[in-house]
Amino acid sequence: MGIFLREHIAHTLKLTDDFNLINTKKIDYLDNHLVSEIKPRKFKTERGKDYYCFKCKVSEKEVVLQSDYFVGIDWLTKGRFIHVEPKLNIEVLKSFERIVSISNDNISEEDIRNLDKEAAESTQKKTVQEVDIIAMLLEMMSHTEVAKYTDNLLFIDWEAPEIPISQKQDVLTPFLVVKFLKLLQDIVKKGLKKSYYKVTENLNNRIKGKVLVGQQVKQNIFKNRFTNTVCEYQVFGEDSVENRFLKRVYLFCIQYVENNTNFFKDKNNIPWIINYIRPAFEKISSEVELHEIKYFKHNPFFKEYKEAIKIGQYILKRFSYNITKTVEEHISTPPFWIDMPKMFELYAFAGLLKANPELTAKHFNYQFSTCGNSLDFLICHENSDKKTKIVIDAKYKIRYRYGQIHEDIRQVAGYARLNKVKGETPIISGEIACLIVYPKPLEDTEKNLDKLNIENLLDEEVKAYHEVYKLGINLPLM
Repeated sequence: MGIFLREHIAHTLKLTDDFNLINTKKIDYLDNHLVSEIKPRKFKTERGKDYYCFKCKVSEKEVVLQSDYFVGIDWLTKGRFIHVEPKLNIEVLKSFERIVSISNDNISEEDIRNLDKEAAESTQKKTVQEVDIIAMLLEMMSHTEVAKYTDNLLFIDWEAPEIPISQKQDVLTPFLVVKFLKLLQDIVKKGLKKSYYKVTENLNNRIKGKVLVGQQVKQNIFKNRFTNTVCEYQVFGEDSVENRFLKRVYLFCIQYVENNTNFFKDKNNIPWIINYIRPAFEKISSEVELHEIKYFKHNPFFKEYKEAIKIGQYILKRFSYNITKTVEEHISTPPFWIDMPKMFELYAFAGLLKANPELTAKHFNYQFSTCGNSLDFLICHENSDKKTKIVIDAKYKIRYRYGQIHEDIRQVAGYARLNKVKGETPIISGEIACLIVYPKPLEDTEKNLDKLNIENLLDEEVKAYHEVYKLGINLPLM
């Protein structure tokens, strides 16, 4: 039995001493003795602060579950799970727009209370749209400078019992498949790695390498094939253990994509990527013993192999090494969580790179750190006509109470006053511009190219502040 939530939504479970006697919706009740089993998963610890995948508040009569900044699925108690889906509430985003557009410096306490009440009510409205995280991942993985930061986006607990779901509810598998195919595309673009690998062959009238005595006796001596010899020798080429492993996972991915077209629409470009990869692996075998890959030594020049093999192992484990499971309607998944604020940061990073092809990742200074602070982006650019320096804070989920929004604005303004930030070249006179980037659930993501161009970043000023701006980035929707 599952509890389905979207981000930043609470669900109340009433406590009972006899769960089996309840005749109404059992999803709204919880047996008293199971409360101790609820232990929210800790996703990460960052700068001394613990981040949990969801929150839990227990009182005498009820348990309140509060989803947070992560989407995924996990066990709540024995037999019950919590599933947080990647859905944005449009009304909540509109409430943020209304608050930051207020220019009245003398706003009354009553007006603030009304704004906070309106913002709280907007979270309960069901004007939600599901974010297409596969399209977001594809955009991120298209830029090598961004792809290297995607390692910590995902947490998977392979040790826990799997949770039964339908194929349509599965987010983990398409996420892994897209990441693997994009890594494989990068590998093919650079060229498959060549290395020495062992070949065993039953040769006729000749010997090469070393003779495998045991196999020679079984295959040839006992069968009176005295002119044949079973030999093992090394060959230098592309048909190595690593490439054969990647080919095997690639075949799984093809099967999965063909049977789950709802995840992989034409605009996602996945069929094109599959066809781009195919010629490079045509002469590579898919026969590989999985234990062999454990002894794979990573070459720094082919750094994509390390991550691709890790994701490939996840995919095979996901299907229990059985390719027929890619077509099943009802499946099971290990508990997993995806860090959506981090994903939004990287999506914005990819958008900035795409909209400004003349700039490199160095101009954007992702996660610029100083004095225990970490800026999402510090844009530093100079040409013959103009010097540009902008502090950017990406807010996937802005806190929608009036005071908390202004606290976030003051935080990004404080970053712009750090000496290390002001000392980065180019040195500019006057105040450094601050920009808050937030999500807008609109399907036309092509508009991001114009908005994220460095010349257009500071078009919308927050009226109550000087040199503080806002920018909504359109997110792809299912």
